[in-house]
Amino acid sequence: MRYLRLLLVFLRTSWAAEMEYRSNFLLGLLSSLGMLWGSLLGLSLLYQGGYRPGGWAFEEALLVLSAFTLLEGVSSVLFAPNLSKIVEHVQKGTLDFVLLKPIDSQFWVSFRAFSPWGLPDLLLGLLLLGYAGQRLGFGLGEYAAFLGVWGLALVILYSLWFALGATSIWFVKIYNVTEVLRGLLEAGRYPIGAYPVAYRFFFTFIVPVAFLTTVPVEVALGRGGFFLLQMLLLALGLFLFARSFWLFALRSYTSASS
Repeated sequence: MRYLRLLLVFLRTSWAAEMEYRSNFLLGLLSSLGMLWGSLLGLSLLYQGGYRPGGWAFEEALLVLSAFTLLEGVSSVLFAPNLSKIVEHVQKGTLDFVLLKPIDSQFWVSFRAFSPWGLPDLLLGLLLLGYAGQRLGFGLGEYAAFLGVWGLALVILYSLWFALGATSIWFVKIYNVTEVLRGLLEAGRYPIGAYPVAYRFFFTFIVPVAFLTTVPVEVALGRGGFFLLQMLLLALGLFLFARSFWLFALRSYTSASS
């Protein structure tokens, strides 16, 4: 309950600060609409002439795009305002003050700020999910399966991003590394089965993009049971690794402010 109250305080203070720039919400909505329109246009071009990339129907590919858009929304609302600033905390020495607070440091650096400008992506992702699911005849069970496995995908993305952020304690300037990760995740806009074999291997076993967007859809469609256990183990393993890695990294942290 204590951490829940802190989370609500963080949300309230972040909202109050961001409301000084209300026009940003409209700009964010227009930007999200533009990005979604570009993705839909790219998908429609792929499906010209009855072609089905990787055997995926157009509505199924829309579900993959909705999973990606929802992840983008959470990244903009929560991950980017927090995890991208771990580097800044290390450079400026403000991590000292985080470690002195009577709360868990990982919790603080992960949830201290919220940005409402990613909410349009969340809204558009949910609308796209509802539309594609309705076209595929989804019921509550299918939607629940999608959102449940997508929640595991969110844990995977958080763990990867957080672990990369923790490396700044040694390397300090790792902005480019996190941008490379976000660039690789762009492949998740489309079903992994639509890519050549070499790319499918890379985006499944090297950078787990397939588990972030394609697997939740596979499970919701009733053909991804084999991946469900792998997804659960991967999410749990990466989260425990990120947590252990953060505690290990803190042992090497030396103050930059004194």
